[in-house]
Amino acid sequence: MKRRPEPMPWTHQWRTWGIQAPVMALITIFCGSLSLLVSFVERHGRMQHNIAHVWARALVWCTGCRMTLRGAENLRKHPVVVFAANHTSYMDTPVIFASLPCQFRILAKKELWPIFFIGWYLNRSGQIPIDTRNPRATLSSLGVAVKALRSGMPLFVFPEGGRTPDGELQSFLSGAAYLAIRAQVPLVPIALSGVYDLLPMHTHFFYPCELTLSAGEPIDTAGMSLREVDELTERAKRTIAEMLDGEGKMVLSAEGVRYESESSEPAV
Repeated sequence: MKRRPEPMPWTHQWRTWGIQAPVMALITIFCGSLSLLVSFVERHGRMQHNIAHVWARALVWCTGCRMTLRGAENLRKHPVVVFAANHTSYMDTPVIFASLPCQFRILAKKELWPIFFIGWYLNRSGQIPIDTRNPRATLSSLGVAVKALRSGMPLFVFPEGGRTPDGELQSFLSGAAYLAIRAQVPLVPIALSGVYDLLPMHTHFFYPCELTLSAGEPIDTAGMSLREVDELTERAKRTIAEMLDGEGKMVLSAEGVRYESESSEPAV
């Protein structure tokens, strides 16, 4: 895998600010505005999610990256799950929305809600805010998330709670495991690789590289109790760590997305 060079070549700096960033901003404004308008006439969020999917694919394409997926079949085995992934970059979110084959909701930091336009979108699209600095508010948010799972809506969580500063896997919070056990739904571990090199924390230039999303076997929580939250959290982290060097089986290009199984046969 190509590693991000330091210092960044001037050609990449110019391309980021002269072409990629303006185009991505226009795409985001257009898709976000369209999604907000749709939210007033559509109750179930399907159209909003489809718009987010198009937005995400367009942003990944703009970066010039090739994206691959390992274990696409694991994303389709259960209708309701908790997806849990390592958090490496701001570009993780477009990669996730471009890859997952179902409608879902994200648990996101409450600090994002006051941000102009972004907060409107998060609220209108049904994402769930979580205040990690307030234990009582966190429990309330987790209760809302459990209700969403029990109503049939999959959830996505970054268990690390924030982006990694150095590309290494950080400690996991127990929220994802708690939700999966409380709702008695499987937990699907997801490993993101290459996205850190694309846009690490505190950087401003894109570096096109190979992006890989690896989806592990769903971890069954049937019969688990909340006493096993820490055990499930550690199992999810260990599985993600083991997948971080995997090779993908999905190709995202300007022509669209092709999902394939481990045997390279179409997983449809």
